[in-house]
Amino acid sequence: MILSSFFAALGQIGDHRFRRVLLLGLALTIALLIAATSGFVWLIGTLTADSVTVPWIGEITWLGHILSWGSFLLFFVLSVFLMMPVASAITSMFLDEVAAAVEDRHYPHLPAPTKVPFGDAVIDTVNFLGVLIAANLLALILYVIFAPVAVFIFWGLNGFLLGREYFMLAAMRRVGRANAKALRRAHIGTIWLAGTLMAIPLSIPLVNLLIPIIGAATFTHLYHKITKA
Repeated sequence: MILSSFFAALGQIGDHRFRRVLLLGLALTIALLIAATSGFVWLIGTLTADSVTVPWIGEITWLGHILSWGSFLLFFVLSVFLMMPVASAITSMFLDEVAAAVEDRHYPHLPAPTKVPFGDAVIDTVNFLGVLIAANLLALILYVIFAPVAVFIFWGLNGFLLGREYFMLAAMRRVGRANAKALRRAHIGTIWLAGTLMAIPLSIPLVNLLIPIIGAATFTHLYHKITKA
């Protein structure tokens, strides 16, 4: 069930609606990370004195520049680490178009779905983004403590989060939020496993940026297979 859904999603990767969502999500993600980095560096520069007097050394005027560049490099590293979660969350605002493209091609007999209001989609996206970032930052501690199995922790954690999000996105279009949650609880093992399949490529640069698209398409197929089983 999971693999057939995944390969069906891959077979549609060239769909123009898939490309549109990918490019839109990437553009917004890059803009957000640039704005956040610029704001962080500006804040450090504002809070740092232009010069500091150190006993036996005298006045130091370059400390602010060092802190500003250091904060830029730090935020750049964090941005690289957070690129996928941020892109995934932002792109999720537009994944309804991916699900619609899948249903138009593979399930044309279905009635029109219930549209999720854009405001609700934004709220869901903000919540998802917060959970993804917080969970991945907290998981850094586990990665250090359990370094030999860090990759499995990463896959399991993000697999659970991605599976939860993408299944809800696919199911809510058809049965509403409450029924989607009930379906998710009833099939949590399958959903988690499918989410882990999405999480495994997250460590592959560039490929990981396709995961929101492939994930939404895969879970659209998976939802329909589950409800027909």
